[in-house]
Amino acid sequence: MQQRVLTGITTTGTLHLGNYVGALRPCIEASREPGVESFFFMADYHALIKCDDPARIERSRLQIAATWIAAGLDTERAVFYRQSDIPEIPELCWLLTCVTSKGQMNRAHAYKASVDANVAAGEEPDAGVTMGLYCYPILMAADILMFNAHRVPVGKDQVQHIEMARDVAARFNHLFGAGEEFFVLPEAQVDEEVELLPGLDGRKMSKSYDNVIPLFEGGEKALREAIARIVTDSKLPGEPKDPDNAHLVTIFDAFATAEERAAFRAELRAGLAWGEAKHRLFEQINRQIGPMRARYDALMAHPEEIEAILQQGAARARALARPLLDRLRHAVGLRRFQPLAASAAPVAKAKTALPIFKQYREADGQFYFKLSAHDGRVLLQSQGFAGGREAGEWVKRLKLEGAAALAGAPVALGDGVLADEVGQALTALQQAEA
Repeated sequence: MQQRVLTGITTTGTLHLGNYVGALRPCIEASREPGVESFFFMADYHALIKCDDPARIERSRLQIAATWIAAGLDTERAVFYRQSDIPEIPELCWLLTCVTSKGQMNRAHAYKASVDANVAAGEEPDAGVTMGLYCYPILMAADILMFNAHRVPVGKDQVQHIEMARDVAARFNHLFGAGEEFFVLPEAQVDEEVELLPGLDGRKMSKSYDNVIPLFEGGEKALREAIARIVTDSKLPGEPKDPDNAHLVTIFDAFATAEERAAFRAELRAGLAWGEAKHRLFEQINRQIGPMRARYDALMAHPEEIEAILQQGAARARALARPLLDRLRHAVGLRRFQPLAASAAPVAKAKTALPIFKQYREADGQFYFKLSAHDGRVLLQSQGFAGGREAGEWVKRLKLEGAAALAGAPVALGDGVLADEVGQALTALQQAEA
């Protein structure tokens, strides 16, 4: 069974070299793993909580989208979209808001930090606190639960929000599921060994410290100038340097092979001048990000290309979001009007018309399953699996998630069967389970 991994990308600034090493590069590499279905979204609704400058929001969204694409994100494999292009997300946010207690929101770290800061400054506790800030964790829960992500890579400061998403999901399942689990309970994925890049002064690279090395902005000139400002000790050319206590070397390591690291350290111990070392560092980094920068510049010159990619991603995301939201609307009672007596249809009659899943093993040793209509027509036919357990997991997922699971399912439609008919059949099974 595929694991869904979802990553949100804030859109209130530009990205630097530390962001690339600590977030972009590992996330892009992880999205290429087999068995992983990756979702990357631009968290532009979240950006409105922190920023009321429309021009900055617009500029940042474009720059960050171009950066991820230029850095190598495979948008054919991963689902890449803007949060604001998925209207199902704010609607789900409202459904979740209606089952979330105020007491739980009162305990959210971001809100408590604002209250504490206000009290310390002699202000009213809620001074400057918007409902966007207060309800931020519910919108984050909607981002995650909309696509039933199994894993969400986050920093330690965001773990509480994942726990809140789990609580809200469990509460909704309990109140409206009638035995059906609408939402997967997500897990926080905290990488304890995430690579933190030091800045120009040796502290963590951060815009708040004004010690960053730009990734693409400003081109080669800005990269070279930033590297030239890296703080080093006062040892002269020819004097041995200690590579283990030089943050310039740490930055070099993030872009070098084991052999290159060893050679660089040996040259420093032999007296390589810091000026030459900085030139080597520039060449090492620019060799890798130079082609990405060229792609970034081309994308920034043609934003319509980025727009087309994001619209394609939004269409893929909505193909999953819409069926789930339709089920959720039905579950909470937001249904099409019909005679109330229709809800009391005889159970026995409904059972006779239900489609059925059948698992079996063929002579080739592979395990298969198929979904057949009550009249015997094959609606879905799976590919072969090495083990029966994997086939069974897919059957379970299709029963629980219905049409939402079809996008990544290893199945084909039966001859002459339309996707709508399969969707209706899966919905009928879900309702019968409920």
